[in-house]
Amino acid sequence: MNPIARTLAALLSAVPLAGEAFAEAGDHAAHDHAANGSVTVPDAASVVYEPGPANLPKGTQISRVAGDPAKSGPFVLRIRFPADTVIAPHTHAQAETLTILSGAIYHQHGAKLDRSAGKPLRAGGFVYLPQDMPHALWTTTEPVELQVNGTGPFGLNYIDPADDPSRTAQGPR
Repeated sequence: MNPIARTLAALLSAVPLAGEAFAEAGDHAAHDHAANGSVTVPDAASVVYEPGPANLPKGTQISRVAGDPAKSGPFVLRIRFPADTVIAPHTHAQAETLTILSGAIYHQHGAKLDRSAGKPLRAGGFVYLPQDMPHALWTTTEPVELQVNGTGPFGLNYIDPADDPSRTAQGPR
């Protein structure tokens, strides 16, 4: 299985579809998923998070707000990374946008991790990344919550396959 397919399979196996997660949450989920495909999220507290897939660092939480990153079409994910987390240099099969919702994260373009080249991003910060653009992200002393918008099929491909956390024994999330 190629790295992109493996990444998509890990993402899909670890994160339920938004509709499934909200259905399981029952009356506690305040999302409005209309029959016409529209999605309304009234506030940050109503977003339902699950443990992230094995190919993201331990402690990552993810929510599929809209769409399915494994299928053709637009999607929206919310992701939380804890403090002191590194997402090693990687690319994505499609273009993506990152919007920082809270906290702080550093972003760096390039195929090798270079903390001196990282740019800090805080709430309201934004990054657009074309397809296959190598980049890395890391948090320092505070966690971050960000929103990823893109078009599927989408995947994450580590530049150095040894950096993929799913290839190491991290134990349960």
